[in-house]
Amino acid sequence: MVRRPLGNHHDGPDTLLVTSDTTQTELATEPAAEDDSVIDSMIDELREPVARAHVVLWDFDGPICALFAGHSAQRVAIDLVEWLEGRGLHGLLTEAERESLDPHVVLRAVDRRHPGSDLVDELEKRLTHEELRATGLAMPTPYADPLIRTWTAVGARLAVATNNSPLVVHQYLASRGLASCFAPHVYGRTRELSHLKPHPHCLNRALNAMGAAPSSALMIGDTPSDYVAAQVAGVPFLGYARNADKEKLLRDAGAETIVGSLEPVLKLLRGQA
Repeated sequence: MVRRPLGNHHDGPDTLLVTSDTTQTELATEPAAEDDSVIDSMIDELREPVARAHVVLWDFDGPICALFAGHSAQRVAIDLVEWLEGRGLHGLLTEAERESLDPHVVLRAVDRRHPGSDLVDELEKRLTHEELRATGLAMPTPYADPLIRTWTAVGARLAVATNNSPLVVHQYLASRGLASCFAPHVYGRTRELSHLKPHPHCLNRALNAMGAAPSSALMIGDTPSDYVAAQVAGVPFLGYARNADKEKLLRDAGAETIVGSLEPVLKLLRGQA
């Protein structure tokens, strides 16, 4: 079967991954099909953590979709920097922060220097606006939609724990017909920007709201900050790495269980159903 890219208004089991980075929007090539023996080996490794997971906490941009697949996060970061510079606030950022091309780096840098200020509120509103614009062109991560539905069908409870705006998450999930799989458990960026991951705040909010012990949960994330937040919260972690660079970053952070595709997780759950 040939997989084709789908906009987020479509529905289907297989979609083509574009990117999960907030700083990169290049199109990815069609992923090669995994060898059956490789998938079987991955399923064996996943069997225990998946069986223990009564609650699944999902990062949003990466494991669920490529948010900035069609609306460059680099351009968003540059626009935020230029907006600051246009107000004579060039000195608020270091050279490295200006050149990071990550809007969250810009937002957090300003918040560290002027926490809770009107300036930070305005930057956060601008970022949320750009994330909402990106949602219409976001690309579903391969196998994410059917995995979410299958996990819900077999009785797990799901939540989103993300640094993105919760408005963005709600809009995307609704467009994919997935809102009921998570509602009301979407925990995203708040005005307390110091609580962004790697702080475990959004994970703890999810666990507390769902009355779940950390050991009964599983966090799916694609960045070192996701892994660190899960470690601090005491939640087992499953890394999603779409390429070797992402995998190296996760392994360097300490993550051990990592998949390059959500397909083996889906196959494992369908085999248990």
